Amino acid sequence: MSFQSFFINQYAKWKLKDVPEAQREQMTALVTKDPELFKKIGEEIERRKKGGESEMKAAMEVMKKYRAELGALMQR
Repeated sequence: MSFQSFFINQYAKWKLKDVPEAQREQMTALVTKDPELFKKIGEEIERRKKGGESEMKAAMEVMKKYRAELGALMQR
């Protein structure tokens, strides 16, 4: 396990403590595969929130935008 993977897993355990462990592991595996994609997604969501959108709406719109990339990542 790489240093980066270790910290992603620790952060997920803390931040997603109410999410079932299987789902948490799946999510951390995706982030570990392409951390730059998730960094871009997070930054875009934050920009939209600062622009006045709700967090839920911003997240949904950004996820739609990156649907193809996320789908390809899940296929790997």
